[in-house]
This record gives sequence, C-alpha cells and structure tokens, in this order.
Amino acid sequence: MTVKKIAFIGAGNMAKSLIGGMVANGYPATAISASATTRTKLDALEQEFGIQTATDNDALVAAADIIVLAVKPQIMADVCGAIAQHKANYQGKIFVSIAAGVTVARLQSFLASGQPIIRTMPNTPSLVQKGMTGLFASPEVTSTDKQIVDDIMQAVGQTAWVEQESDLNTIIAATGSSPAYFFLFMEAMQASVIKMGFDEQQARALVEQAALGSAAMVLHNQDVDLETLRLNVTSKGGATAEAIRVFEEQDLANTVDQAMQAAVSRAEAMEKLF
Repeated sequence: MTVKKIAFIGAGNMAKSLIGGMVANGYPATAISASATTRTKLDALEQEFGIQTATDNDALVAAADIIVLAVKPQIMADVCGAIAQHKANYQGKIFVSIAAGVTVARLQSFLASGQPIIRTMPNTPSLVQKGMTGLFASPEVTSTDKQIVDDIMQAVGQTAWVEQESDLNTIIAATGSSPAYFFLFMEAMQASVIKMGFDEQQARALVEQAALGSAAMVLHNQDVDLETLRLNVTSKGGATAEAIRVFEEQDLANTVDQAMQAAVSRAEAMEKLF
C-alpha cells in the first residue's frame, strides 16, 4: 500500500467513515489529518482514530499530499477560495471532492486551472464499510494517483470509475440516492406488517432480516441474473406470485425508472447551483 499524507477538509459523517475505513484497513493514522471550524468533531476523530487535527486548513493542506474536500457544496466556493490564497501550499498535489453538484471545472475555477482533481460520489453505506463510490478524474490526474484514491475509497466499499463526468449523475441515482429507495420500500413493508398485528420491533426485525438475506443471495449468486433470482422465489399460483402481480399491475418498474430519471435530472440541475 502506497502511503500518502491525506488531509480531510471537513469532519462530517462521510469524512469520519472514510477515515475509519482507512484506519481499519491498516492505513497509518499518523498520515491522516482533518480540519473543521470547531473542535467538537475533531476531538472525537482524534480520540477514536488517533489522527492529527487542526482548525487551520492552510497548515494541513501544506503538509498533505492529497486533500479531500469533505464540505457541503454550499460552502465549497468559500472554503476553496480561502485555500487558494496560498497556492504554493498545494501546487502539484491532488484534490479529491466528495461533494455532489460541484464539477471539476468549477473546482478548478476556485483553485487553479489544470489542478488535478478527482470527484467522488460515495453513498451512506460507506458509514458501515458497505459503500459504493463513483469516481471521475480530471485529465491531469496520474494513473498512480487514481490507484491511491481508489484504494482509499475501497476502504469503505466498492468503486466504479466513469469516463464522462456527467455519468456521476447516474451514479448518484443508482447508488447515492438508492439507499433511500430501499429504506422507503422497507418502511412501507414494516407499516404493512404492523397493520397485520405485529408490533414495531417485530415488524422491523422481519423486514430488515429479509432485506439482508436478499442482498446476501444476490452477492453469493453473481452468475445468476436478478430476474432469475426473483423467479426462483415466485412459485406459480403462490403467495409471492400474488404480491408480484400487484406490483406489476401498479407498474413498479416504470415508477422506479421515473424516480431514477428524476434523481439524475436534479443532480444535473444542482451542477448549475454551485
């Protein structure tokens, strides 16, 4: 494993998940630092993972090889603008952004023309090392740096590189937003089970174990397509077949497609906001 000094600008949940995953995978805590405007989250990170922390972005950027921009899109311009006042601190270094809606071109306008940048789209299951991250590299990023960043993101799950930056919007719909789709479906199932007479805790236990088992079956049957897995559970004339009939009558597939297209459209619109 190639060890580079990595500075996280921002100390929110996603930064914490990446730091935790890296440390758990053997990345030296002494090579990781993080900054934030207040000490509360920094003290927690320092205590839990043994990393270095500071409230001064400039000092961390100057000492790092890779700078991870882990702040909200709404404040990205201000954060990068302040960093850009000391361009010598990051000349020749690589920036990694985990913010949705802020394009490479926009980031380079904040920092410097031709600045090497990798945009990443991790999702919330990264918090439990089961994430899926989409990545796009600007032309200035070397293959070596791409591999290093890939290793970082694989500390919290799987990765998928895209050739076109616009494809990150599809990644958002497919993996960034999709945990909420599954949670919504599970929420509806839980509510139905409660209506049938079970208490909330029992209903949740039934639904969450069914979801966990179903995901595990998909992972353990990579040579079997999803339709076949579904059909294997759906005995002709049985209870499952009746449930599937209702979903198909309500045009579930088209509803899912429309929802994912809406997510892509919103992601595209967000790129014009920041």
